[in-house]
Parts: sequence; C-alpha cells; structure tokens
Amino acid sequence: MATYKKRGHKPKNKAEEVEQIEDNSTTAEVFNTLDEGASKTEEWVAANQKYILGAVGMIAVVILGYLGFQKFIQEPKEEEAANEMFTAQQYFDNAVNGNSKLSDSLYTLALNGGEGKYGFLGIIENYGSTDAANLSNYYAGFSYLNMNKYQEAINYLDSFKSDDDILGPLALGGIGDAFSQLDQTEEALGYYEKAVKAKTNDFTTPKFLLKAAITAISLNKPEVAIPYLKRIKEEFPKSVEANQADVHLGKAQAMK
Repeated sequence: MATYKKRGHKPKNKAEEVEQIEDNSTTAEVFNTLDEGASKTEEWVAANQKYILGAVGMIAVVILGYLGFQKFIQEPKEEEAANEMFTAQQYFDNAVNGNSKLSDSLYTLALNGGEGKYGFLGIIENYGSTDAANLSNYYAGFSYLNMNKYQEAINYLDSFKSDDDILGPLALGGIGDAFSQLDQTEEALGYYEKAVKAKTNDFTTPKFLLKAAITAISLNKPEVAIPYLKRIKEEFPKSVEANQADVHLGKAQAMK
C-alpha cells in the first residue's frame, strides 16, 4: 500500500532511494507533459487568433443586429401594422353585427381597405412578419367564409398560426366549415376533430364535438359520432350543444 512521504524525506535504504528517484521522475514527466500541452494550446491560439476574434466578433454582430432589428425595425412595424388593422377590424365587426344586406360590402372593405387604410389583405402583404399580419389571416379567412368563398377561406385560415385557446380551434373549425360547404365531408370531419384536440374549453370543444358528430353521422360513421356526443353530455352538460346531443345520439345509435 502506498504511504505518504514528507517532502525532503531521506531514504533509509537502497529500495527507498530507488522509489524516490522514480517518483521524482514521474512527477517531472507529468509536469513536462502539462507544459508541452499548454504550450501547444498557446501556439494554436496564437496561430488562430485572427479567426477566433473574427468568430467572436461575428457572434456579437449577430446578437447586436438582432436586438437592433427588434428595437428599431420590428417594434415600430408591429405598431404601424396594428394601427392599420384597426379600421379593417371595424368593417369586419360591423359586417358580423350589422345589416346582413350590407355584410358582403363590409367584408370587402375589411379585406381590401378603405378610408386610406389597408384592409386585411394589404396588411398581410405589407406587414408579413408581424402579429397583425398573422391575425389578418384569421379575419380574412372568416371574411371569405362569410362571403361563401370557401377555397379562399381555407387558404387564409390555414395560414393563421396561434396557440390561443379560442382562436386556434375556431380557425381549424372554420376550415372544417369551408370543406363542409364544398361537400368535402371527410376533410370537414378531420378539421372538426383537429379543432376538438387543439384546446379544451367550454366554448369551442362542445361546439366542434357536435359538428364532428353530425358530420360523422352524415358519413354513416355512428361509431365515431357516439363517443363525441356522449362526451358533450358528460363533460359539457351546461353547454348549448348538450341540449342537442340526445337527438343526434338517438340517430347514431339507431344506425348501428
């Protein structure tokens, strides 16, 4: 077993003298190896200093550039796009809540703009990287859906991206509605199911569970419809859709 020897310890016999010489030799070799490694590292750094500093400089430029872009370009652009969008939203809201005879005209103004302001389409084209442009895809999609232009509705709603509990499922459900109007019932069912799975809440979940169930019944798929209708009754008994679930459940069960 190795034993600790104080520095300067004098060997008592020939064997200890040999052991001390070997220990000193090994220690010297280790330090020499470390010195050689350090020297090689220093040489490499010295030889490549220009490239190292260049790489560090590039990283700094990218970070500063990104921060500058966000502060001086993106933020003002976001604000400008939001200001442009205000008028388009007013047209849209008036179309939804106002005189149905004027709704198409108001949706057209919401899409194309008026009063010197961009509509949703102009905001998408001119402010493509902003939150307002993304939200404009949502409004444009529903404007086209309400104008019975279903393919356009699908295109814009599909371009809208959101993790919002309400808007995300509504966009997916809107695509389902458009496919339903185009008599592409399988696709409609798929998007209603996506809307159900996207988020769970008391508004959109029972809404699209019911639409998925009714669509499944129309496709002669009672095995798909029945679990959806039972889920409405069990999980959302106070919803408007729960009042309709029993009627459709009876139809689905009669099909089996």
